[in-house]
Amino acid sequence: MFIFLVCVSCQEKTTVTFKPNLPNEGAKSLQEKGIAHFQESNYNNAFYYFNKSKVLFETSKDSANIVFNLIQMANIQQINGDYYGSKETLTEALPYSKNDNNYIVAINNFFGIADKELSIYDDAIFYYNQAIKSSKDSISIQSPLNNIAVVYIKQKKYDKAIELLKSILNKKIVDNQLSLKSKARVIDNLGFAYFKKGMNNSGIELLNEGLKLRLEANDDYGSIGSYLHLAEFFSKTNFEKSNEYAKKAYEKATKFNSVDERLKALSLLISNGSGTVYAQKYIAINDSIIKIRNNYKNKFAKIKYDSKKEKDENQKLRLEKAENLLTIQEAKYQRIFFIIGIISLFCLLAYLKKRYENQNRIDKIKTAYDTETRIAKDIHDELANDVFQAITYTQTQSLNSGDNKETLLQNLDHIYSRVRGISRENSNIETGPNYAANLKEMLSTYNSDSTNVIITNIEKINWENLDDEKKVAIHRILQELMVNMKKHSEAHLVAITFDSKSNLVTIKYSDNGKGCEKSKIIKNGLNNMENRILAIKGTITFDTEPSKGFKVKITMPK
Repeated sequence: MFIFLVCVSCQEKTTVTFKPNLPNEGAKSLQEKGIAHFQESNYNNAFYYFNKSKVLFETSKDSANIVFNLIQMANIQQINGDYYGSKETLTEALPYSKNDNNYIVAINNFFGIADKELSIYDDAIFYYNQAIKSSKDSISIQSPLNNIAVVYIKQKKYDKAIELLKSILNKKIVDNQLSLKSKARVIDNLGFAYFKKGMNNSGIELLNEGLKLRLEANDDYGSIGSYLHLAEFFSKTNFEKSNEYAKKAYEKATKFNSVDERLKALSLLISNGSGTVYAQKYIAINDSIIKIRNNYKNKFAKIKYDSKKEKDENQKLRLEKAENLLTIQEAKYQRIFFIIGIISLFCLLAYLKKRYENQNRIDKIKTAYDTETRIAKDIHDELANDVFQAITYTQTQSLNSGDNKETLLQNLDHIYSRVRGISRENSNIETGPNYAANLKEMLSTYNSDSTNVIITNIEKINWENLDDEKKVAIHRILQELMVNMKKHSEAHLVAITFDSKSNLVTIKYSDNGKGCEKSKIIKNGLNNMENRILAIKGTITFDTEPSKGFKVKITMPK
């Protein structure tokens, strides 16, 4: 059974096809209900059933169906204007995507759409490019390429948009029905870019051609974009024609219940001086959609909260049933042991409190010692042999030969790169106004063709209110996690999420690498992170198993 995931945003339709495996009958039934409601545009019910299905699939650890449900939920949130909520849902989906390119492409594309709608254009382009990198065929990259061009137009980078759209058309798309719609969309956007650049003759020719192709392909939804572009084109020169196209766009948008396009058409009619009737409609629709979208945001958050609450309550009931199976004598012993444990805990807390100041100082000393030891080990393991080989090479090879000189230069350049890497990992940390930008830049350096690093909500943290000591600790801990990932995990996807609530800062790290046994964490040098976080009164927890990825949660007081 093939499932179709459709996202409608800014005159574009993106269709992603999945074929999930459905072994769990209860979860399967809920998922099918979600799909049915989604196809009927009953988004509130669809979100509810996809969320219930996801919770059931979590019990069987069915990653493919968990990520499918989460992507559907994020899609519904975007349709209803909840772009920040959709980004949280997409971040939740990341650890389950693993090496499935279909899901990775979809997640990155939806991240791009969310940031585009939030006017975070540079991030939108980044995610669209990540979708292109993960794509395995020339057809599936056309949508993110076109989306990048749309962002360029919004940024008024018309030359870039024109160059990119022309390159898509040069791929000579086969003229079947699906590609005809895609070709019409590209031609229409290219005409609009020419118009915005002031090349009106080229612009109107392509805008008309795009509309003609859409009508031939019976692409009613796509024609809304063409009518709006033509209405804007004539808005300065021919009010009558502009109004004619704006009215057609309004009629089609009403048919598809596409609110944003209806508002755009009405705004054009109002700006063309078409009277107060359209202004009244605009105000009524705008007020209504703000209320509806706010209601949807609250409903989606409540559905997630109620689902978690229900899950916790079910877990509590299972524990209570298990306790009822104990004999009276076992329960008695259990209470005795519990009381002994509480008393012991209080004694231990009193003892630890007394030692805390000294221990904190010892931890700082140990952190410095571990850092120095690690630097020495890096120099020994990564540089000593290479330097020795370079010296030996100069002693045994003739440097009059051009090939030998080139080989020596390459070896020296390799050594220089390693020295820079060690220096960067142990250099001073800038804790001033540029701290967040530098931290994001450091994390982004670990992006590569084989590893995708996604950073979410770093802007949510009020870094100016955080002590310099804590900023340095965060930078070093994340840096050590990234180095560990690069050396050991073989991860294709890394997600780092920042959050700030009440008096706590929370950072979650997750990758889909090979993981390891918890008992081996200390051997990998990660205990150094514990020393750092304890020194600033924070906590750090590790969650990993072989072949199950690697997760870290860091919390600290502000």
